[in-house]
Formats: sequence, structure tokens, C-alpha cells
Amino acid sequence: MMRRLSSASETADLTEAVDLAEAYAYPAEGTWLRANMISTLDGAAWSLEGRSGGLGNEADRQLFSVMRGLADVVIAGAGTARVEGYGPVDPGPGWAELRAGRTAVPPLAVVSRRLDLDLDGPLFTEAEPRTILLTVESAPADRLQQVRELADVIVAGEHAVDFALAVKQLEARGHRRLLCEGGPHVLAQVVAAGVLDELCLTVSPIMLSGTASRVLNGTALAAPANMTLEQVLEDEGHLFMRYLKA
Repeated sequence: MMRRLSSASETADLTEAVDLAEAYAYPAEGTWLRANMISTLDGAAWSLEGRSGGLGNEADRQLFSVMRGLADVVIAGAGTARVEGYGPVDPGPGWAELRAGRTAVPPLAVVSRRLDLDLDGPLFTEAEPRTILLTVESAPADRLQQVRELADVIVAGEHAVDFALAVKQLEARGHRRLLCEGGPHVLAQVVAAGVLDELCLTVSPIMLSGTASRVLNGTALAAPANMTLEQVLEDEGHLFMRYLKA
């Protein structure tokens, strides 16, 4: 069972059972972009199998489900979608209440410039609501036409996705509670664009060494992105931390 180690709330009872939907509720108003990532003690964002899913425990999987249930849209890079075997979002326990007044599941928004995606896969043929594609003006025109028949397309940027523009476009579609699941290259671009409001970081109590990517992996930021610790939960040695934009 998850237990609370700290909270920014002066009224929080650090001994009570944690209600994850309450602990991770989005702000009541405005658009909010949250990222959910996991790493080992030594900073690896991928397991020996090359997937982040192998690093967490059951509590991490429960939190993963709750975060998806709370979100209006789930954002992931094309590479992450391929490696992690993404398909249409499946509903989790308690989602009927979490998603009252919204679609049964949030759409998945895939970030891709080259559009090298399996258009015959369930991510495009079985998704309801339809998958959203975040892409660029320089994407292959013939491929883009194919994608438009299967997904909702948002063109945000010329050669690289402009995440500030992408967030505005998603907001215009009614998606204000945004969840980014990476990968590290996409999250680095999100942070560089200055649109990340919250980082939810799970630290797994294992070490791998090697050359695995960090949670952010890309061009160095022009200036450090400072975050403020909001909350720490713990289960079986796994730490679940919420950091807010300073």
C-alpha cells in the first residue's frame, strides 16, 4: 500500500491511506501539462529489455492507470509508442467515475515527424476516440494524406514539433488536462518549450549502469528548469514524487 512521506499541504495526514485520484487531481481550471516518467536509482529511464515498464511495481502500474484516467489526452513519442507496444488506451478500474462527462478513454496523441508508423495496427484501426498525430509541415506529403484518413492530425511546427503550439491546438480541441508519457527526447523538447507544469517521477530501487537514456535526453537546456517538490509517496522502496514548475 502506498504511504505518504511528505506533502506540501499543511493539513495532510501522513499516516492515512492515499487516494491516488485525489493526490494527482488536475487543477480545476486552466490547461495543465503533466509528465509521468520512471527511472532507476542510477538514472536509467529504460530497463534491460529496453522498456520503461520493466522498472515499476504494482503500485506504479496502478498510478499509471489513474493518471491516464484523469487525463484528457495522453501524449507519447512515436519511438516510445513502438518500443512500449502502445495500442488504443484501455479503461482501468474506477474510470467511469474519473471520466464522468468525458469519453470512456482519452485519445492517444503520437508525436512523429517522419510518420514511420504502422497504420495497419490497432493504434489507428481500433482507437475510439481516434488517435491524434502531432507532426510537422515537412512530413512526407503522401504519408500525411494516408494518416489523415485514420487519425486526427495537428501540424505544429515546420521541421520540429513546436510543443507550445501543440498545447494550444490540443486546448482548442477541449483537451486541457494533458499527460505526457515521453520518451526522453519528447520530454526534453516539452521542457525546452517551457510548457511542462508538473513532473511525476517514479524512482525504482534498482541500479542498472550501462548507457540507458535519462528521463530527459536531448540538447542541453539554455537554462536549468527549476521544479518544486510537492509530494512524495512510497511503496516497496519505490518513490513516487510530484514536482511542480517553480
